[in-house]
Amino acid sequence: MKYFIIAGEASGDLHGANLMKGICAKDPEATFRYFGGEKMQEVASGLIKHYDQMAFMGFLSVLMNLGEIKRNFKLAEKEIKDFHPDVVIFIDYPGFNLRVAKIAKELGYRTFYYISPKIWAWKEGRVKQIKKYVDKMFTILPFETEFYKKHDYPVTFVGNPTVDELLYQKDWNETTDAFCTRNNLDQRPIIALLAGSRKQEIQRLLPVMSKVAEHFPDFQFVIGGAPSITNDLYNKYKQGADLPVVFGQTHDLLKHAHSAVVASGTAALEAGVIGTPQVVCYKVEWGRFASFLRKLFLKIPYFSLVNLILGREAVKEIFQEKCTVENVTKEMNLLIHDAAYRKNIEDSYSEMLKMLDGEKAGERAAEAIIKNLS
Repeated sequence: MKYFIIAGEASGDLHGANLMKGICAKDPEATFRYFGGEKMQEVASGLIKHYDQMAFMGFLSVLMNLGEIKRNFKLAEKEIKDFHPDVVIFIDYPGFNLRVAKIAKELGYRTFYYISPKIWAWKEGRVKQIKKYVDKMFTILPFETEFYKKHDYPVTFVGNPTVDELLYQKDWNETTDAFCTRNNLDQRPIIALLAGSRKQEIQRLLPVMSKVAEHFPDFQFVIGGAPSITNDLYNKYKQGADLPVVFGQTHDLLKHAHSAVVASGTAALEAGVIGTPQVVCYKVEWGRFASFLRKLFLKIPYFSLVNLILGREAVKEIFQEKCTVENVTKEMNLLIHDAAYRKNIEDSYSEMLKMLDGEKAGERAAEAIIKNLS
């Protein structure tokens, strides 16, 4: 069968690649066309456009790139028509994917969604679009089943691919000493800095993270480089601090890190799955006004996936104007010096893993997709 897949971010590229591996195992004749990245290219040919040419975040960024966004919609429509797939599969990235789902559905194609948009957090009204334009939803978070149930839209929970990718597929044989030697790091304990995969996130968070590092000279703070970000951009926002950047090894960096400062998103869940104690930071446009908007529009009590899954604050969240050097430094002191505090976080991670049911999630998702196509 022919599969058209749209992944608009680095995390979507990784999940898309593992989904494609699962599809190939079940459907040896599978062919693909996709918006994605290097991970998906490693599985099969068919790349149309790289996600780093699609990741526009924030009102101003979207406004400044409207022309490019419109061209991407036209390109998706043209490629779907030319490829004539058996199914179009969308991976998260709702601002773009729900528009294309409408196009694909109106053209008469099957439409599946793998990894639900976070409409349970905000823009809950998008569920109407999903019910209208998406034939089947395959979810990866256990609480999403109840969310969609209240909207009379049954979904299929297939387990969490992040757990599968990190616990069952990853080779963790390398020692911390070997990791440091290979990356020209010294032998001090590592604090991982994950400032996000978009330029706007790095611009807002990395200056704060850089200043926090000055308070802990006995640790080496190491930036996990996002694949679509250049070293020049990191140099611009780390404000002269001596912070090495390790590209393409985010999971290894988290594994060998004592603790982490993480931008809210997939990386926070990855830190939880790997078991690295963390503080989660989130900064967007509009300063204090964004905090007001959060209270007004957000439907959830937390923004970290670890806390959302557990239903409590297991890891500290620092939002918007509270995301200061002082507040992050205070939390880092707890992560570094308070053994009982760290133990509570690690125990919470173990509880979360049981809920996520992630073994062979990519294969299970592929099997469910193919079953629903037959």
